[in-house]
Amino acid sequence: MSKHTFPFSSTSLRSLRLEQDFQEWEDARRALAQRRAIVSAPLPRAPRPPPRQQRLQEVRAPPPQSRCRDAAIHNTFMYGDMKGVYAVLKDPGMVNALMETVHEEMVWIPEMGLWTLTSKVKQTSALRLAAGSGHAACVEELLFRGAEVNADPGGCAALHDACAGGHSVCVQMLLCHGADPELLAADGSAPLHLCSSAESLHCAQLLLEGGADVNVRMRESRLTPLHAAARRGLEGHVELFLSHGADVSATNREGETPLNAACSGAERPTEAGRFLRVVQKLLGAGADPRTAGRKQHTPLHNACANCCPRIVEVLLEHGAKADTPNSAGYTPMDCLLQVVEDYQNQHPEAIARSLLNHGAPSVPPKMLKQCLVSPATLEVLLNSYPSVPPCEWMESLSVEGCEEHRPFLDLARGRSGQPRSLQHLCRCALRQHLGAGFHAGIQHLDFPGSVKEYLLLCNDGTLH
Repeated sequence: MSKHTFPFSSTSLRSLRLEQDFQEWEDARRALAQRRAIVSAPLPRAPRPPPRQQRLQEVRAPPPQSRCRDAAIHNTFMYGDMKGVYAVLKDPGMVNALMETVHEEMVWIPEMGLWTLTSKVKQTSALRLAAGSGHAACVEELLFRGAEVNADPGGCAALHDACAGGHSVCVQMLLCHGADPELLAADGSAPLHLCSSAESLHCAQLLLEGGADVNVRMRESRLTPLHAAARRGLEGHVELFLSHGADVSATNREGETPLNAACSGAERPTEAGRFLRVVQKLLGAGADPRTAGRKQHTPLHNACANCCPRIVEVLLEHGAKADTPNSAGYTPMDCLLQVVEDYQNQHPEAIARSLLNHGAPSVPPKMLKQCLVSPATLEVLLNSYPSVPPCEWMESLSVEGCEEHRPFLDLARGRSGQPRSLQHLCRCALRQHLGAGFHAGIQHLDFPGSVKEYLLLCNDGTLH
C-alpha cells in the first residue's frame, strides 16, 4: 500500500458523508441568509390586456398538506436540534406539515356498557412545537422558510403556545412576523388569557404593545385577562392590565368580577400575601366588593370560605356587607364556620371578630358546635351573646374531643344560663347601639386602647 493513501473503512466513509451533508446544510443556510439580506426594488406590475382579450384565470387546488407521525422528527423541533432541523427542512413540505401524535385512551361506551381502547389523534405543527418549548433559533428558521404564523392545527397557534410557556423572545419574533395578538384558540382563549405564570409578564406586555385588547373575552366563559391574572394572584399582570385600562367591573358568564376571582383563588395560606396585594390593587382601581355573581356569592363569601383574615378585613373596610346571604342562604359567617376545622391554624377567630364588628349578627347557638376545634373562635362567638346560651350539644361530644379543650369547655358549661357581668352587658349594649357602624364608630370614641380592644371582642381566654 502506498504511503500517500489510507484504507477507507465503513466508519470513515460514513463520517465523510455526514461531513458532506453538514457542509451542504451550511451552504444552503448561507445562501438563504444572503437572499434574506438582499433588498431589491419590486418589479413593475405587468400591463393588463384589454377587456376583450382577458382570459379566465386558471384556479389550481392547493397541494395536499404533508402529515408526519414520526416521533423523532417531532422531538427535533421540540428540543431545538438545529442540525436535525436543517436535515428535516431539506424537504420544503415539512415547514407547514401537520405533526400528528396518536394516543390510546380508554373511552366508556354506554351503548355497549364497557370501556374500550380508542386511538385519538392530536395535531400540531413544527412552529408550535418549537415556540412552545422556547427554541427561538428554530422558530426563526421556520418563519424564514415560510411557516404559517397564524396556522392553528390542533386548535392553537404558535403564539398561544409561546405565551403559555412564558417565552417572550418567541412571542416577539412571532408578532414581528404578523402573528395575530387577538387570535382565539379552539377553546375560546386569546394569547393574553394564556399569560398565566409569573414568567409570562413580558409576553403580556409585548401582546399589549402589539395591539391586543386588554379586555378581550373568552368565547364561552366571558373571562377577561384580568380575571385570569387575579384568579392566579399575578400581581405584576394585574398592575400591567390596570395600567392599560382593564375593566375592574367586567363580569364573566357567572356574573363574577376579577375581585371575586382573586378572593376565590386564595386557597393556600402560603399564597395569601400576594393575593392580598392583588385585592388591594383591584380595590384601589375602583372594584366594588359588594358585587355578587348570579348565585349572590360576593368576594367576602369567598374570602371567608378560604379563611383569609387580612383579605376579609380589607373587604370590610371598603364597604363589603357582613350579613349578606347568597342564593343558598349562607352568610359570610356561615362560610367561615364550614371551614373552621380545615383552617384552625389560620386564625378563624380573627375573621369571626371582624364580621361581628362590621354588623354580622350572632350565630344561632346550634352552630357553635362547629367551632369546637377552635376555642378562640368559640370564645369570640360566645362573647357576642348577652348571656351564654345553653350548651346541650356539649353532652354529645366524645371524650377525646372534650379532653383537648376541656378548660375552656368547662368554663362555657359553667357559665351556661348564668348572668353575665355588668361590664359585658355594657359592651353588648354599646355594640347593639352602634350596629353595623360599630367598627367605624368605636374609633372616634375617646377610650383607652385596652377598652377599645375589649369592645372589639379581642381574645383574652375567658368569658365575662
